[in-house]
Amino acid sequence: MTVTSVRAPRHGLGVSAAPRKRLSHRKALTIFIGPFLLLYLLFYVIPIGYAIYQSFLTVERVGTFGPATTVFGGFTQYIAVFQASDFWASVLRVLAFGAVQVPVMLGLALLFALLLDSPLLKGKKFFRLAFFAPYAVPGVIAAIMWGFLYSPSLSPFSAVTQNIPFLGADLVLWSIANIVTWVYVGYNMLIIYSALLAIPTEIYEAARIDGASNWAIAWQIKIPLVTPALILTAVFSIIGTLQLLAEPQTLRSFSTAINSTFTPNLAVYTTASVPNYSLAAAFSVVLALSTFVLSFVFLKVTQRRAFA
Repeated sequence: MTVTSVRAPRHGLGVSAAPRKRLSHRKALTIFIGPFLLLYLLFYVIPIGYAIYQSFLTVERVGTFGPATTVFGGFTQYIAVFQASDFWASVLRVLAFGAVQVPVMLGLALLFALLLDSPLLKGKKFFRLAFFAPYAVPGVIAAIMWGFLYSPSLSPFSAVTQNIPFLGADLVLWSIANIVTWVYVGYNMLIIYSALLAIPTEIYEAARIDGASNWAIAWQIKIPLVTPALILTAVFSIIGTLQLLAEPQTLRSFSTAINSTFTPNLAVYTTASVPNYSLAAAFSVVLALSTFVLSFVFLKVTQRRAFA
């Protein structure tokens, strides 16, 4: 009986292995990006499109007590937007708010990030958590806490609050600025601190060999290299400033100085509650376009100066 030995083919000796099924590039994109695009379409693109559509509608009645009918009104709602002096006063109010609050907040965030990145600071884990902890407090809860602290009849610091009207017409805007700064400074600090951690340590070593002090390293090396992170946080802060809603809405129960159109988003919320959804949609579209233009201009100007 003859025994014939059968050897398995070896790769690389002229015999090709069985082809493996590979996922096509298009299918891979569909699997990984498809769920995000679906949610993005459902909860972002379609609502924006519907708001734009709603802003071109208007309600008409036949007679005084006739049934209301929704018809296409063209630019009627947008004309009403540009004639709404209270809305534009609220826009100017939050722009003044952002011109002061955003630089102060980002300055503190940069200072805290530099302290965490300093080799002289001890207990970095504790301070990193302490700086970031206020961000874990929701804005509404933070506003309620500060509302009790600001209120003369409720605050444990009544000797101060009875002499300084934190909830008065002159100071309530800056009282809100203090709340927003307290909540978001830790969030921006983490972004800047992450950018500092990405800087190669060889740059610091070379600077120390040349005799640079810690202050010189921070001012001449660290801050210029984290400029893109500062620009990013500034853009986020500008967008957040024009969307200010939770803090003034919550403090309305503590202060009579905050009216229904104190901020643009509060004006939109109040208009929608009437209800006048078409006018509220027009307010929202104009506010979104204003936010886009302001953020885009700021980004272009700062990028041109930072990377010139």
